[in-house]
Amino acid sequence: MSHMLNAAENASPVDAVKAVTREIGTALGARSVAFLIADLSGRALVRLDQVPIDGTGADRHDGNESATVLPFDGGPAEQALRTQTVQVVKHTDGWTVLAPVTDRGEAIGLLEMLLPAEPVQRDLDEISRTAHLLAFVVIANRRHTDLFEWGQRTTPFTLSAEIQRRLLPSAFTCEGSAFTLSGWLEPAASIGGDTFDYSLARDVLHFSVTDAMDHGVTSALTATLGVGSLRNTRRQASGLVEQALAANAAVAEHTPVPGGFVTAVLGRLDLRTGVCALLNAGHVPPMLVRDGATQMLSLPGNFPLGMFAAAEYDAGEVTLLPGDRLVVVTDGVRERNAASLDLPAMLRSIVGLHPREAVRALADAVLEVSGPALADDATLLILDWHGGHGEDRRTSAGADQGRASTALPDN
Repeated sequence: MSHMLNAAENASPVDAVKAVTREIGTALGARSVAFLIADLSGRALVRLDQVPIDGTGADRHDGNESATVLPFDGGPAEQALRTQTVQVVKHTDGWTVLAPVTDRGEAIGLLEMLLPAEPVQRDLDEISRTAHLLAFVVIANRRHTDLFEWGQRTTPFTLSAEIQRRLLPSAFTCEGSAFTLSGWLEPAASIGGDTFDYSLARDVLHFSVTDAMDHGVTSALTATLGVGSLRNTRRQASGLVEQALAANAAVAEHTPVPGGFVTAVLGRLDLRTGVCALLNAGHVPPMLVRDGATQMLSLPGNFPLGMFAAAEYDAGEVTLLPGDRLVVVTDGVRERNAASLDLPAMLRSIVGLHPREAVRALADAVLEVSGPALADDATLLILDWHGGHGEDRRTSAGADQGRASTALPDN
């Protein structure tokens, strides 16, 4: 382990992942080793390497860098991410091992190794530990380079999409002892100003879903005002009402378009009790899935942030029970063609999925009825409540496998 850490630190941020994978590959006599990063679409992996290992997939090049896009097909790579377990595949010329690169439930990608002989359990354990270490190497080094972000982008970003991307949390998924949370944003052809956010305190989980008026750069700038204000007041330990009041004043005063506003659901979950305070500012009501039934939560009505500078705000609350799932979406999931989606039935059908897969399954369902190009952003945040705050998590290589989704049926 110390050799791998030293190799990562001694290499440049661009080469840190290669340095770590080279160490484990050399130790196990691997024929090849590569890091496959999860594509931003959530529907593919991207092999980051200067020379692709094989001829499959579509290659992208940028100077000395190359990336091979491998769409999900239900095969071992997708199974490894979905179930968060190491997959071993026999070939005529060796054995491929695919190990999840994950931290706190965030599926960053896979470590792929081609070995000349079938690996024993000790080898698989070592590969799994290395894959977990690789997650920290990626997280630490992506702060210093665009390489990983470039690899994840299989389609070019517009300026408004670039601004919107910077408003999202760096990890879309977080597992804690008492909860599992995951968000997803399916962008419209013209960015619609949606965002989601979360932050974990010692005994409190903060989260939000917002939707700025209009489309394009104007919408992204309005969203920046709203999210920036909410983060600023949250970091000052302000309550939900105070956060809403400050964001309302900020958007009303500085919005780049007259009459601009932001709808929002703000949440504050007490991890000791399961009591969740919620403030709805002109947004689609959040939904609670309990015992297979879905209900809209009735909360005090409030104006969108920025619509009226003198507006007042009020919050409500719900007490979550172990097994509950809280779902917050934007109107892109409920309006236009997406309105034909039977959302309660869809939520029932994905109740067994980890939130990481559930948000993407729901986004896929929206695309199926409204796509391929959405008229408005579709944003989703799913929060599963387990209870037991303060207890140790039961993890293996960065994930709680007891919460992971089951394997896909064989093709």
